[in-house]
Amino acid sequence: MKSQKVHLESFKIIGIAVRTTNQNGKSAKDIMELWQRFYSENISALIPNKIDEDIYAVYTDYKSDYTADYTTILGYRVSSIDNLPEGLEGREFSGANYLEIKAKGTRPLSVFNTWQEIWVKDKELNRKYTADFEVYGKKSQDPDNSEVEIFIATE
Repeated sequence: MKSQKVHLESFKIIGIAVRTTNQNGKSAKDIMELWQRFYSENISALIPNKIDEDIYAVYTDYKSDYTADYTTILGYRVSSIDNLPEGLEGREFSGANYLEIKAKGTRPLSVFNTWQEIWVKDKELNRKYTADFEVYGKKSQDPDNSEVEIFIATE
């Protein structure tokens, strides 16, 4: 698992959210349903002030670590979270240090496998458990040859 350290400035997200856990496969079911809802309800069209068309999957509000409850927000980076459309959630995340890891291959399996590697190395990564996220940009569009950027908040 290759990674590089980066510092990212604060950013804002608007999207839809679910509270979940990695216990008993619950997150796989909940997050898949969140993605289905995102597309079936055309959430993209509801989000104002989008900065670009990259989709963000943000993992935050950790109860403790990856083994406990957390919130997943699926949406877009935006310039403002004022005047939120009904049913959507807006959040601002402070600037922080991150490890950037690229999940390459067949999506979503490549993303899942990369998270498995991250969890195995959890302690040595010095994770902060503030906000981790995936960015689904142009390189992620081909499901058979995808590249998704994963950012892990670190010390």
